[in-house]
Amino acid sequence: MNIYVVYDSEDGHTEALAHSIAQGARGVQGARVHLHHVERADVRELDKMDAIIWGCPGHFGSISAGLKAWIDKLGYLWAHGKLVDKLGAVFCTTATEHGGIEATMLNLITPMLHQGMIIVGLPATVPENALYGSYYGVGITCRLEDSPDDPPNMPTEDDLALGRALGRRVAQLTARFAAKREG
Repeated sequence: MNIYVVYDSEDGHTEALAHSIAQGARGVQGARVHLHHVERADVRELDKMDAIIWGCPGHFGSISAGLKAWIDKLGYLWAHGKLVDKLGAVFCTTATEHGGIEATMLNLITPMLHQGMIIVGLPATVPENALYGSYYGVGITCRLEDSPDDPPNMPTEDDLALGRALGRRVAQLTARFAAKREG
């Protein structure tokens, strides 16, 4: 089963989260993960995928320009129904609490719904998410540094655990769907 993870990242926060998602997916037997920065991602590969996970930094509650431009290239796939019934999941990072995490994730989910994809979230029964409650996908806050000389506030281990949980959940569900198609 093929899982495509595409991300936009400016300061490495979203990239670190994307790597944790890919790591979680790779932990599921049979998963082949294709991890790409949006600048190197090719929309023509998506019809060969079983699941697609995309994410970006939240920009005032919306999708980053880089990922939005890439999503806007999906018109041909939409017109031919190439992504219908593929699993999809989303993730984002923001710089401040209440910085638009849920709005960004909902904006990321919307194009997936237009494509006819099946959205995978993180229920509270997933141990890593029991207290965090990031049900739409994974959305984390990496606070701004106090000064330009401070080290970047990268995702915490708890944040990365959420990413691995999302990747694992998508891969497990993808395997179940693939088994039903074959059976």
